[in-house]
Amino acid sequence: MELAVASTARTHRYPCRFSSPLAAFCENYSSFPSSGSARLFSPLSTSASTSRAQRRRLPVASAAVELREASSQGGDSVRVTETRQPGSSVKFSVEVPPSICQECYETTLQEYAKRFKIPGFRPGKVVPENMLINYVGPKHVQDATIEAILRHTLPQALSSVEDRALEDSVRILTKFEDMANSFSLDNVFRYDVAVDVAPDVRWLSEDKYKNLKVVVEIDEIVDAEKATEIELKRRHKALGLLRIVADRGLQVGDLVVLDIFAESITSDGSKGEKISSAESKGFHLDTEENNNLVPGFLGSLIGIRPGETRSFPLQFPESFEQESLQGRRAQFTVVCKELFYRELPELNDSLAGKLLPGCTTMDQVKEHILQRCKEVEKTAIEQATDNAILDQLGKLVEVDVPRALFQEQGQQLYGAKLLQLQAERKLDKDQLAALSSQKSVQDYLESERDNINNIIKQMLAVGEIFKAENLQYSTEQLVKEVENSIEEFKRYNQDYDEGNIKQQVQDVLEAAKVLEWLKENCIIEYIRR
Repeated sequence: MELAVASTARTHRYPCRFSSPLAAFCENYSSFPSSGSARLFSPLSTSASTSRAQRRRLPVASAAVELREASSQGGDSVRVTETRQPGSSVKFSVEVPPSICQECYETTLQEYAKRFKIPGFRPGKVVPENMLINYVGPKHVQDATIEAILRHTLPQALSSVEDRALEDSVRILTKFEDMANSFSLDNVFRYDVAVDVAPDVRWLSEDKYKNLKVVVEIDEIVDAEKATEIELKRRHKALGLLRIVADRGLQVGDLVVLDIFAESITSDGSKGEKISSAESKGFHLDTEENNNLVPGFLGSLIGIRPGETRSFPLQFPESFEQESLQGRRAQFTVVCKELFYRELPELNDSLAGKLLPGCTTMDQVKEHILQRCKEVEKTAIEQATDNAILDQLGKLVEVDVPRALFQEQGQQLYGAKLLQLQAERKLDKDQLAALSSQKSVQDYLESERDNINNIIKQMLAVGEIFKAENLQYSTEQLVKEVENSIEEFKRYNQDYDEGNIKQQVQDVLEAAKVLEWLKENCIIEYIRR
């Protein structure tokens, strides 16, 4: 029997952990050193943790600032002031009374007495406090005491957000050096800590996602009939013979070999630096396939002959694929090296087997190509529809995206990009290592900031709909997709976290169910462009 997984199993998922964030955070500072260690404790890190666990979300408190007290075992209270911050973050200003500081100090000394063998004292014998401190070092004792205080009070301080905190977002704001400089067992110990929490999803319309209207733009090339014509022409051209053009200049339909040079044009009209990315030697240009050329480039070359050089100015369009060239003016210098025309065989049934093995007539060739193009058309339209719906959902919600959520989602996207490039064998080991550096990751996150935030908004909106409409997917689907994903990672020798993979698969299955529901319950208009 197939077991269904309903939306009530979880409220939301995010590419960051929830639940018990302080446990892992404090583990980093909970072990005492062995004898002879030069540094007993490392200063508390201000960076985020990166391990994973189950994620949960509870409603976020509405108060921007909240003052509360958490009592210790001895009855004294840790005073905590909560302040809501941008980016779905909460800042906690913590005040620890001297009595708790004293408890932590005494505990620290007891641990040192157990772990260190002091000359002249048998195991188990009480070592005078001043001798123990002098042996360990006053600075080490103070630092260890501070970290003991943090371990002791952090869970209390953050208890109000325990079930909605993103676990890899806990960070101490106060520098360890400042805590050490101001530390005294006779005074209140103060520090600030912040954590990102699950963000609210605010719908901008009263109807939320109901009565959704979506416009889907379909590229002309997606049309199966036109795509069939293009594919048939491509196969026909592949059977042609190239002949050298000797008595005329370039015309549309020819294939030409070019050396291309480019220089930027400055604001005063003079030539600037070379544009290396726009240059090429021995460039083969099929004049019937010129969609990726700078507008005006082909027109400037019509009539050029082998050995001839032409120079002309052009401007890269704002929509040009390479961002660094968008809108730039350039002076092109082009040398025609070779010029060919195609001598094509007559298109009749005798070519059917060469155009498409197994076919005996042109009608069979066209029908097979058309059916394949219809499959591609259907897939492309479905993908365009999904994208349009998700884009619309992203515009219907407001989300104060947490830093931890942005970082995690961006790193997942970047990792998927690298995995794809590796699968396509476009990267060697050195290139992969360079692109995996922290700088490369951060550069990607910054350049894709808007896109990443939009994806997060879409993801959160999908989660809201999945829960509200009580949608389901089967455990059989989940298990199968997780296994397929793990196999993909293994195939390319990539490290993976099975829990994280399962979480991502759940997100994908949720999105599929939500998109399916929305297609049945919204108005979709298709426009050819």
